[in-house]
Amino acid sequence: MSTIMLTAEDGHEFSAYVAGPEDAEMGLVIVQEIFGVNSHMRHASDTFAAAGFRVICPALFDRAERDVELGYTGPDMQKGIELRGKIADDKTMLDIEAAAAELGTDAIGIVGYCWGGTIAWWGATRSETFDVAVGWYGGGIAGTKTETPNCPVQLHFGGQDDHIPQSDIDAISEAQPDVEIFVYDDAGHGFGCEQRPSFEPASYELAQSRTLEFLRENLG
Repeated sequence: MSTIMLTAEDGHEFSAYVAGPEDAEMGLVIVQEIFGVNSHMRHASDTFAAAGFRVICPALFDRAERDVELGYTGPDMQKGIELRGKIADDKTMLDIEAAAAELGTDAIGIVGYCWGGTIAWWGATRSETFDVAVGWYGGGIAGTKTETPNCPVQLHFGGQDDHIPQSDIDAISEAQPDVEIFVYDDAGHGFGCEQRPSFEPASYELAQSRTLEFLRENLG
């Protein structure tokens, strides 16, 4: 578990949190929410590392402001939204590609949460690097739902999500009949984050077990 520096194709240097065995056969890019690579994202990365994956979690906000670690209060959320708005989507994907290249494994997946859930979807549709993609409560997926995935995709949503309406989930499902989509009736937005009031342990455990099974099925 350490922090390293990476360089994207356009020369941008950024930090990334790394965890897991260096000789792992399966690698994962874990993609942050709009709160930076904070303690929750390190915890999520460590959880996958403990399951045997080599994990890299890139600091995508470094393009706007370095060393960002936000909490889940209103002001922090507003700052996260502002920072996310300063970074072009194509630049974010350059950082994702650089993180994937650093893994050094033949089998590579991408897992993202919130903003990162959308980026995980783009990892499937805008890249040919990944063998599997999993997105948790990605609010921007509906807006790009007609893009074509290049790998198997699994998506997780909360049935009580006040940011992602059921109509969005239905639209994604209709546009992507081959994508595996799970909705957790009792869960709200961010149900997989142990630091949020919306954390829903039962839904998290089920979604995590499905995620791990899906990753191993497509990477193993």
